[in-house]
Amino acid sequence: MKNTARFRTFVQSFTGLVSDFETDEERIFTEGQQLLSDLIKRDDWLPDQFAVPHPDRYQQYLLHCDPLERFSVASFIWGPGHTTPVHDHTVWGMVGVMRGEELCDEFDVESDSGNLVCTCSHTASVGEIDLVSPRVGDVHKVSNALDDEVSVSIHVYGANIGAVKRHVFDPGTGRSSEFISGYASDVIPNLWDGSAA
Repeated sequence: MKNTARFRTFVQSFTGLVSDFETDEERIFTEGQQLLSDLIKRDDWLPDQFAVPHPDRYQQYLLHCDPLERFSVASFIWGPGHTTPVHDHTVWGMVGVMRGEELCDEFDVESDSGNLVCTCSHTASVGEIDLVSPRVGDVHKVSNALDDEVSVSIHVYGANIGAVKRHVFDPGTGRSSEFISGYASDVIPNLWDGSAA
């Protein structure tokens, strides 16, 4: 049986953090990273159905959405070769790697030409957390860095990320188009059933 209490505690703690510091991104990043770090260092809580890879593309499973949509938590499941398009978020976000390894290519959009410029590439291993937001850097492409294993990351965003209007960018022209990601599943884990405890 999965340790749903661990995730329930994370959701309760993060709800308190957002309730106290909803507009203070810096404080949310500082304290939220510690909460996310504590969650991903113990890989015993994610229900199996929210870690299933798709043969052709990465999956984004909703794990929790705050009732006021102040934050959401999702598991991202990356099979070998899976990658995102170049995209933005328009809200703050934290990405914590729980299994495997991810490659992140970060981009800037040149204000005069609109071209995309890759500013850096780095890998994130188990336990590491990346930050995104319009303030700290918001345009990137993420891929599974492993050729023969599934990677899993837990994402926390400052909105219901599956309902946010965002942008994908053409790497050649920098031209953007709007999208709403949605989720790979229409169910979420039941964190509140105390009978299993």
